[in-house]
Amino acid sequence: MNIDLSKYPKLTREQAGHIRHFHNLATQPDGQWYHMGSQEPMQEFLDAYRYQLAQMAYVIATCHFNRQNALRSVYKPLFRPLIHKMLRREVWGYWFNTSLGGIQCDPSLTELKKPWADPIVRENVTYSGHLLLICSLYGMLFDDDEFEEEGSLVEAFEYCTGTLQEAILREMEREDWVGACCEPNAVFVVCNQSPLIAIRLNDVRNGTNTIDDVLLRYQAAWDKKGMIDPATGLFKDMLVSKQGCTVSTSDPASTAWGAAFMNSWNSTLVRSCYERQALGYLTTIDNKTELHPPLVGNAYRVLVKEGKNTSPANVLNEAPKRATTEYAHKASKQSPKRPLSMLTKPIFGCLSELGRPECQGPLDYADENLNPTWEKGGLFYPRNDTPFDEALKWTHMDPFEGNVTIGYARLNVEDGMKKIWEDAWTRDQVRGRPWVDSINLRDGVDFFEGALGSGAERDACYGDVG
Repeated sequence: MNIDLSKYPKLTREQAGHIRHFHNLATQPDGQWYHMGSQEPMQEFLDAYRYQLAQMAYVIATCHFNRQNALRSVYKPLFRPLIHKMLRREVWGYWFNTSLGGIQCDPSLTELKKPWADPIVRENVTYSGHLLLICSLYGMLFDDDEFEEEGSLVEAFEYCTGTLQEAILREMEREDWVGACCEPNAVFVVCNQSPLIAIRLNDVRNGTNTIDDVLLRYQAAWDKKGMIDPATGLFKDMLVSKQGCTVSTSDPASTAWGAAFMNSWNSTLVRSCYERQALGYLTTIDNKTELHPPLVGNAYRVLVKEGKNTSPANVLNEAPKRATTEYAHKASKQSPKRPLSMLTKPIFGCLSELGRPECQGPLDYADENLNPTWEKGGLFYPRNDTPFDEALKWTHMDPFEGNVTIGYARLNVEDGMKKIWEDAWTRDQVRGRPWVDSINLRDGVDFFEGALGSGAERDACYGDVG
């Protein structure tokens, strides 16, 4: 057989290094979270354990599905420990305190709510939605019903994939289908994309069709509320449920990650909004692409709106000066007892789903400026809490981005999650597909190639190790 191996590109050293780092993190002993400590001590910010674990699972899924579909014995034992860790109390135990609520998301509160410990039953799709998608991907990729069994998802509260999905659907219905709450009284667009994808995967595995009706109701609900902020083009950050009003944002992170996963089922909207949403935050001038802190991006947008500078290069030259002045003004008004927050939202990686050529620019910048580090064969970018330098160039690196999402950008393919949505494997497909057995990352070997042929090459598997 004359085989064209160019159709099965090998992973680069850096791509294999990211996978090895995922393995190093996933196989740590219980209770050890080396390199994963978050900026906020109560697991309530965007680099919390749950987000790191979930995004690792999504990278592994898209890499196995789109790049190395013959390496089941490599990816299944890499994936399974992530579910185990998602069920650890260190990951979901934050919820008891978070369920108390607060006036930021519910201004009508006169006293804190009565808390509850179950992290799935109500108002926490930011955990339950990711857990559902992780388990649904695991079932679809490996034809494994482990988490379909009642009580298979257990720490102190028993669920399975089916009852987990039912709990989320009840929450969506309770909120009139605009989505499930991510925290008390707050529905975020970005958090609800994971369960939508999971529902689709479970439909494919189980021969059902729940997702069509859910999407119809979801889109109709947001058509009424207005998902896109007309002033900025960004997705609304959240809906404050009890008050029925939406909250805008001046930070592109939630829009970027929401769009990356919404692309799986609504590419038309996502791609039509991209240019306006990226304006100022991501610039390409003289073939150089730069990702800017929101402070600079927002100043750039204001300058464009004012129309005083017609050249993008001139605007970019002026934007940091304007941003510095505005930041100093805000800082001067802030109480010393409550300084301006330095927590920076993650943004690296989301461009890969849209296949944007600009994705390479931030990767090059990270390699040149953000201290790429190799440890035990794995590649990551160490934490740096300083958001930007004196010139307002990006210096920040949180564990979510440094451990996971730069790897996501490198390992994902254009429409990676969309392809999973559209062509999810059925039970029969997984059972009928040949695969390479008895190899594992625990053997200390990295795998650069492992694709199943198609067409005349259907029964051939190709592999390469290093």
